[in-house]
Amino acid sequence: MIADVVAWVLLAAVAAYACAGGTDYGAGFWDLLAGGAERGRRPRWLIDHAMAPVWETNNVWLIFVLVIMWTGFPVLFQTVFTAMWLPLALAAVGLVLRGAGFALRKPTRRLARRRIYGALFAVSSLLTPFFLGAAVGGLATGRVTPGTKASADAWSNGTSVIAGLLTIAATAFLGAVFLSADARRFDAPDLVGYFRLRAWCSLVVIAVLAVVGLAVTHDAARYVYDGLTSGSGLALVLAAVACAVITAGLLYRRATGWARFTAVGSVALVVVAWGLAQRPYLIPTSLTVSQAAGVSTTLRWLLLVTLVAVLLVGPPLILLYRLDTRGILQPLTETDLRQTSAGREPESR
Repeated sequence: MIADVVAWVLLAAVAAYACAGGTDYGAGFWDLLAGGAERGRRPRWLIDHAMAPVWETNNVWLIFVLVIMWTGFPVLFQTVFTAMWLPLALAAVGLVLRGAGFALRKPTRRLARRRIYGALFAVSSLLTPFFLGAAVGGLATGRVTPGTKASADAWSNGTSVIAGLLTIAATAFLGAVFLSADARRFDAPDLVGYFRLRAWCSLVVIAVLAVVGLAVTHDAARYVYDGLTSGSGLALVLAAVACAVITAGLLYRRATGWARFTAVGSVALVVVAWGLAQRPYLIPTSLTVSQAAGVSTTLRWLLLVTLVAVLLVGPPLILLYRLDTRGILQPLTETDLRQTSAGREPESR
């Protein structure tokens, strides 16, 4: 029973990282596609201002995931990091390069160096979620079991590729929705429309990839497929679809603030649906929750420590997000105000 509770906590941490970290990855994705130095100047200006105050704090959820995995489910941790060490290592390298690129680009004055640092940030924002999604997709196929050695087949199959692409598309969707809200906060109406269009395009891509993914998982990951197309898993998937449709409607009405909540809800519901589809397995058909769990004493202490951590970290994070969304952490400078004024000119014609 206690192992099931810890498993739910792990799933909640994964969902939190998918939404919070996914938003930042999505911003990096649109940074990559913003265009050249002149054409991409305003979108990148918004991305820099939207992400700078809080973006690194989102990795706290990744730390939660790792700690719960190796402490609460050591067999799962050993199995995943043995069989999937390469994609996970590439994702970790991407995290480091991404942070370095973002941190170094803003203060750098030389255009050539800014391009190098910007490329590091943007490309890593694409590759990191892909490899994380590919690892999850590989686990869903059942190709990995306790004792499985590392091999490319475990994470480079069709399900892994679709899962990686879906992860990128989901982060792009979240990033576009949040950036459209930030554009409105920074009084840049041209960028509201810019990122609103990209959010809609992301939804179309997600829908196409989801249909392809269902066809692929029907044979390659049948256990997960059955869980997602019946019972509570199907109910959560339909709720996620409803949230996505509502998000599109809210963006049309320019209710960007509310759109952030429904966008997060759509992604979180899909993550939870995926977790429910695997019940009672952590790795489908080979490793159940009870088989992977540590001793009960460890699990009890882990729940206590997790509760204390949430109580200590949660309120400051909420306060940080609220201060950021109100523009208190990084107010606009005179240069920024000139940027927003320039952005209003096209709409006034």
